Amino acid sequence: MPLPRRRGAGRSRHREAVLGAPPPPRTGLPENAARPLGAVTGTIVDASPHLLVLRTRRAGATTRETETRIPMTGTTTVWHGGRGGLAALRPGREVIVRPGEDGLGADRVWVDVARVTGTILACGRDTVEVDMGPHRGRAHVVIPPYALERVLVRHPRMEPGYLIDVICVRSPGGPQAVRPGTSQPGYRADDLAAPEPGAPVPGTVHGTVTWFGSLGEGAPPHAGAAYPAVDPEGDAGGCPDAPSGCVALPYLSLGSEITVHNECSGRATTVPVVECGCSAARYCDRCVECGTSPRGRIAELTPAAFVGLGGDLEAGCFNAVVRPGAPGALAVPAAVSGRAGRW
Repeated sequence: MPLPRRRGAGRSRHREAVLGAPPPPRTGLPENAARPLGAVTGTIVDASPHLLVLRTRRAGATTRETETRIPMTGTTTVWHGGRGGLAALRPGREVIVRPGEDGLGADRVWVDVARVTGTILACGRDTVEVDMGPHRGRAHVVIPPYALERVLVRHPRMEPGYLIDVICVRSPGGPQAVRPGTSQPGYRADDLAAPEPGAPVPGTVHGTVTWFGSLGEGAPPHAGAAYPAVDPEGDAGGCPDAPSGCVALPYLSLGSEITVHNECSGRATTVPVVECGCSAARYCDRCVECGTSPRGRIAELTPAAFVGLGGDLEAGCFNAVVRPGAPGALAVPAAVSGRAGRW
């Protein structure tokens, strides 16, 4: 599965050179919102009942590796396609770790987790070919017999042209589906109803936030977001063929920032837009992690950002409030960008 391209960091630096540095990360966050937890992503070096040793990558002017030691406790849970244990923590596997509330040890560990979201191109007896969008390429997903029934319960239309969203584990042969990420929308991928022309674009949007990508070499260890309404005009970085989606969102450019508030955990943070979320724009679904969200995916987060805000990767989503265009970012209403008919 090809890794998504990251173009937001350079654009953010250029924007800061012109507009100045943005306010501190807490600016614009909901009142009384809790801070995100410090999720750690890395490759297992060693593991014992008391200690997990990872080789982690730190992003900067040059990416460098360091060794990180994380205490394990009696309450630490491990996910590797389901509930796992120490046997899943094998050297060389990729993990993401969420610390406990006290920050003193690992609360949850996800091993070799991945997600495939997009349009079905072809189906075999136990495989699905998926178009994940222009930034992510295609994925060949294996659906083992033990997972097929579970996937079909929430994705009954395993046919070309319909959408699919599955949580997977990485394997040498590619991603293997273990459970559905969400329920399958009932429409074809090219039959999404856009908002009415002239629909108001709110400054704060309620809806579903999901995550994208996989752990592994080249995956971002930092927090970032794919945003469904990156402006396709000029150098903003959007996809010319991206659908309008079912939520009216203001345009942003790569390198802009959005504030994300997880309504289930109460945690919030500000993250940069690192990719066009054209795949998310095709999903007019709901999240039911804590109540029922309004329809529409309003952001996809990197695994580090999603876990840090209290999300469980196997759950696939959380109900959220997103404020596009945090102070210092570029937010352009549809009418300004010359595509007034989009909304």
